[in-house]
Amino acid sequence: MKKLYPDAASALKGLLKDGQTLAVGGFGLCGIPELLIDAVAASGTHDLTVISNNAGVDGIGLGKLLANRQVRRMIASYVGENEEFERQLLSGELEVDLTPQGTLAEKLRAGGAGIPAFYTRTGVGTPVADGKETRDFGGHRYLLEHALLADVALVKAWKADCVGNLVYRKTARNFNPMIATAGRTTIAEVEEIVETGELDPDHIHTPGIFVQRVIVNAQPSKHIEKRTTRSA
Repeated sequence: MKKLYPDAASALKGLLKDGQTLAVGGFGLCGIPELLIDAVAASGTHDLTVISNNAGVDGIGLGKLLANRQVRRMIASYVGENEEFERQLLSGELEVDLTPQGTLAEKLRAGGAGIPAFYTRTGVGTPVADGKETRDFGGHRYLLEHALLADVALVKAWKADCVGNLVYRKTARNFNPMIATAGRTTIAEVEEIVETGELDPDHIHTPGIFVQRVIVNAQPSKHIEKRTTRSA
């Protein structure tokens, strides 16, 4: 199977449709598949549900999709760095499912593992539990959370081989492994391609069976969300 594509637009060709659910890797601006996000922005696809830890910042990452009004619903954990997100949320233009960070990670992991739902104590007694089933185990109340799956998953990795095995680097790993397994079709944006067999099997984080398409971005921007300095 040919998995390497020349650019983000060709890798997304034939996959994007209005009203789809996208899962996008990253934590803040660390480990985001920036070229793939840009290609989604350029596609004009709209009414999207986007699953991601956060919504980027204004003008960078998923912030571009928000500025284009391509997102109808966000399923996210932290959204405090994007003014346009705040504006759309407060005006009622954007549906938002705020999800505790660990719960979001587990919902994605469960989806990729074929587990439809799970119980957790996180969120019990808070607005997170509104409308959700609860049950007692061992004298404690638990909340039923449903797994998440996406039509298309976009992830960022450090290296890939020709069959799509992925290696992430340091904190840029973040949500990417869970999102890679939760996509019906997963596209990886990587900094380097190596020949099959060059990656140490013990160092592979996402097996290639979960990855259908790969593009190379040898020089990612690696933005910093906030830079704090002091005078000399």
